[in-house]
Amino acid sequence: MKKKSLSAKKIIHKLLLNHLKNKKINKIFKKFKNYLEKNAKKEIKIGAAVSGGPDSLALAFLTKCYSLINKLDAKFFIVDHKLRKNSSKEAKLVKLFLSKFDIDCNILKWEGKKPHSNIQGIARNNRYNLLKNACKKNNINQLLMGHHIDDLYENFFIRLLRGSGLKGLSSFGEIAKEKENNILILRPMIDFEKKDLIYISKNVFQFFIKDPSNKNFLFQRTRIRKLIFELNKEGFDKKKLGLTIKNLKSADRAINFYVEKNIQYNAKFIKQKNIYILNKFFFNQSEEVIFRSISSILKLVSKRYYAPRGKSILDAIYNIKSNKAKKLTLGGCCIEKVNETVLISNEN
Repeated sequence: MKKKSLSAKKIIHKLLLNHLKNKKINKIFKKFKNYLEKNAKKEIKIGAAVSGGPDSLALAFLTKCYSLINKLDAKFFIVDHKLRKNSSKEAKLVKLFLSKFDIDCNILKWEGKKPHSNIQGIARNNRYNLLKNACKKNNINQLLMGHHIDDLYENFFIRLLRGSGLKGLSSFGEIAKEKENNILILRPMIDFEKKDLIYISKNVFQFFIKDPSNKNFLFQRTRIRKLIFELNKEGFDKKKLGLTIKNLKSADRAINFYVEKNIQYNAKFIKQKNIYILNKFFFNQSEEVIFRSISSILKLVSKRYYAPRGKSILDAIYNIKSNKAKKLTLGGCCIEKVNETVLISNEN
């Protein structure tokens, strides 16, 4: 690299790190740093999913500062869903803009036909797949996502409307491990409010893109945001909602303890054949423990990020236990009952 380029980079890095002298930004960065020091591995490369929104730009800044201080290699990825007319143009704009701050982004494009229904859900799944593949290609096994506390609350109400159980209402955790490619998905900003992330973006970049879908009431998430705003006026504020979710998570952890024990003692994994063998005691647990145990095994065997819908899993459990079906397929897996034993294997 030329001396001039090195000198220019040093100046850019110094300017970025100078923003940490701002008391508010420094306080946010310390929380970000503490989270990663507790959950991330320092000697391993980090990937970060960014976009032009204020929360993603804040993630890009915090990640870049963390990588500079700890001398880590960080990769940044922008997903272009191509769902809006200007999405590709915006992705290129964000890439060009962040390059001025020595934040080099790779644009990941979602090619092929686009859905006409459940657009946001399908787009989310494709986004994860693109990011996982990019991480694998770049030998990255920890990926930072820009989810914040407002996302957590929105998720709670979306799942409540779907009739989710305890696990669903506990919402996504701060850490989620992607089993397929051994990718650790980290959410270091899960305790941050969106207003704080907007503050970072305005102060550091003086720039962010407003997503027009955030004001489109055809999308459920937009309607949920309005509902949360109305509930806040009635006294059910974020603090009380946070306490509710915290209590649910405590109960969720207790159930997970018994799920792990059930799989450990009543299921056997044959790695060479990618098959789980469940003994008769596997189904002698509480309904929730059986449900979660099956969900976990289906994800492991199918190597899919998400388990099938809850109702489909419950129907499968009922049919197997009642002998109404000796063999069925679900979530990319084949479930077969042989005497008192149940085999779960990959459908392919």
